[in-house]
Amino acid sequence: MSGEFRQILGIKFYVGGMPRLLDKTAEGGLIVVPSAPVLANMPLDAAHREALLGSDFAITDSSYMILLWLILRRENLPRISGVRYLRGLLDQPGFRKAGATFWIMPSADDRRANREWLDRQGTVVDAEACVVAPIYPAGRLEDPTLVAQIEARHPAYVIINVGGGVQERLGYFLRTHLSYRPAILCTGAAIAFLSGRQIAIPVWADRLRLGWLFRSLASPKTFPPRLWKSLRLAKLLWKYGENAPG
Repeated sequence: MSGEFRQILGIKFYVGGMPRLLDKTAEGGLIVVPSAPVLANMPLDAAHREALLGSDFAITDSSYMILLWLILRRENLPRISGVRYLRGLLDQPGFRKAGATFWIMPSADDRRANREWLDRQGTVVDAEACVVAPIYPAGRLEDPTLVAQIEARHPAYVIINVGGGVQERLGYFLRTHLSYRPAILCTGAAIAFLSGRQIAIPVWADRLRLGWLFRSLASPKTFPPRLWKSLRLAKLLWKYGENAPG
């Protein structure tokens, strides 16, 4: 594997700089941004594991995974958060170009608020290029209607903003069923942090890897339990390291 990547739990993680990441994104493929709970769930969900392993590469968003890798492998991986990644994309003229993007939102309210925010940033998204995802069942996903909507527009970028564990499976379905190769980005709630739909994470806090603290304070009933579940990632990395969990 090239110096730009590290294999962790069978997933190809990008460990280079932001400019090269944006160039590689423009080449297309499925790019996932897995959190620690998403990674920790790999042995428990075959369809979820298949999607992560079938991605073209992943972004090192999880500070917890990076810390564990440093402890276990004595290698300090660079971190690029989903929020920073999306900010970088929004600075690219090709990303902001009319018709370049197709957005999949978790709710009608998110669709409205996020489109309004994108418009204020100079990224105008037509209503037909911003859809609300249905509630998908467990297991492998199928959504031929969504495939037809994307095929009709042929955007260069498809941005999936639904929850972890779902967005990866949806992204993998699109990657294997679209007739062309857009960049399929599983950035989840990143846009919600920027648009105000979720608590804003200051740039300094994101750089200091304190996003989890802001989210815990904002959602004390929902986010801390997710962090608790992510603790099993330590055992997973110790047992499997570079290899995919069975």
